Amino acid sequence: MRGCTCNFVVKRLYARPSLALIIYHERRHVNKSGFVCHGPLDRDAIGPGAKKVPYICNEIQQQTMSMIYLGIPEENVLEKHIEGIQRYCGSNARVNSLASQYVHKMGMIIKRSTHELDLDDQASIRMWVQRNNKKSIFFYQDSSETDSFILGIQTEWQLQQMIRFGHHSLIAADSTFGIKSLKYPLCTLLVFDSRQHALPVAWVITPSSAKPDVTKWMKALLDRARSVEPGWKISGFLIDDAATEIDPIRDIFCCPVLFSLWRIRRSWLRNVVKKCSNIEVQREIFKRLGKIVYSIWGGVDTSRALEELTEDFVDQTAFMEYFRGSWVPKIEMWLSTMKSLPLASQEASGAIEAYHVKLKMKLFDDSHLGALRRVDWLVHKLTTELHSSYWLDRYADESDSFQNVKEEYVASTSWHRALQIPDSAVTMDDKDNLFAKVLSQKDGNITRLVWNPGSEFAFCDCAWSIRGNLCKHVIKVNMICESKQDSQPSMSFQSFKEILLNLWRKPIDDSVGLDQSMAWSCQMLDQIQKLVELNGSKDIATIVNDLPLRWISKQSRTHVGKPSPVPAHPSCSDSPKNVPARKNKKRRRLSSLR
Repeated sequence: MRGCTCNFVVKRLYARPSLALIIYHERRHVNKSGFVCHGPLDRDAIGPGAKKVPYICNEIQQQTMSMIYLGIPEENVLEKHIEGIQRYCGSNARVNSLASQYVHKMGMIIKRSTHELDLDDQASIRMWVQRNNKKSIFFYQDSSETDSFILGIQTEWQLQQMIRFGHHSLIAADSTFGIKSLKYPLCTLLVFDSRQHALPVAWVITPSSAKPDVTKWMKALLDRARSVEPGWKISGFLIDDAATEIDPIRDIFCCPVLFSLWRIRRSWLRNVVKKCSNIEVQREIFKRLGKIVYSIWGGVDTSRALEELTEDFVDQTAFMEYFRGSWVPKIEMWLSTMKSLPLASQEASGAIEAYHVKLKMKLFDDSHLGALRRVDWLVHKLTTELHSSYWLDRYADESDSFQNVKEEYVASTSWHRALQIPDSAVTMDDKDNLFAKVLSQKDGNITRLVWNPGSEFAFCDCAWSIRGNLCKHVIKVNMICESKQDSQPSMSFQSFKEILLNLWRKPIDDSVGLDQSMAWSCQMLDQIQKLVELNGSKDIATIVNDLPLRWISKQSRTHVGKPSPVPAHPSCSDSPKNVPARKNKKRRRLSSLR
């Protein structure tokens, strides 16, 4: 509105996809007459009050709001706020005074804000949707006689993170959260950031898991991502519930579907500990449950294995009643899903579980138990406290600020905590490999016991594992066991091996099956080779220089190892009669560039 002529062009480099070329036509924020219009160089205050009001960018606003939502003291919020605006406006008493007023005013607005826009929950949600329809919602369907309620939430920042970390990577679903406590269950879509931590990029609140409803919001989510990045595509979709509709995922995202064991493992371990008082019985039951899951690749009769489990632990009435009522009717569905789909690694399972635990801590606060049955309260919690928490985690890590927040964020998953344990702290039982000992890094007098080492169903006696979580001691012991030749392979490796064998067993006369098998095998081999090359390289420039594209001249580029296409018909654009016109057009283009 002030006539600023600052503008530039961004070009993507095909030879180096990770880089971009920025060409400025005008770097200064000046108008056509050459006068400064706005920005940090506007010392003469062209425009009303430009010198009196400190410049506050979106990043500083989001940082201040996040700190207030997370309950950080106002003096600390003000200190960080002033540090941010001083980068643009310098340091003076006037700026500091206005910054203090801004922080205090924003704090009062946030504290006085409420989720109840109307006494009726449904009416309150409609009002919230009208206010945030363009910036925070990717799909909304009000409940009616024929349609069920669906609310898809995604902020602009979440959209950016989904495009950034989800492209040619994985998306995971933490599904059916709060099905017993909340009015409607919550499904979270997650991507794995630069540290392989689970980052929420969308929330879907709906009681329906019907295929048409799932198709609606999934397609809306994909369309929103491709409206920003047309070539956006994911490499795989992780599910954690065997009852999840797989067909919409494959049809919409056009990618493989993987399965994560974290939910079934967590549920079994929590109930084993809760319903069995003897710790030795707890270890043995959990081990037997793991054997049932491992047996899906060994040809063991599942029904017979369940009968033996019931007979051997008939005295554990509380757990067996729970298991027969909750799992026996659907155990075949879960085991068949695990056998048919590739299994996710323990690192991915630990990251999803870390998000699940954090979500549970944020939502199930004692002071808000009375609001659990309201959807507007859930939406308010997600878009304020939880969103601010993850925004500040990413900002602290990328900007190398808020060291306490960054350290807590880095160590938020059991996988990263396991990497801090040295190999010398782990002692294996050499006789029968029944257990392993892990020496505590904080207190040398404490040793943790991990039973059934080398299995995803290992049992540790630490407090974190007793609550049903995947602890760092189990992950570290399994890392040690993977390096040993005599230990059993992980479930993800077993699953991957079974998939390759099934592809290899395709009959010779099945040409379509053989072509599909070859395509999948080549794709997996190419991805594995790239990961091995990337992990083994100490200089990223060597990998970039070895890309198949290279520049041979200033006018054109070619693909190494691929011959030029031959025209199939003289009427095509590369036919001899069209060559002179194309050359003249190329000369005109080159002369204009010069």
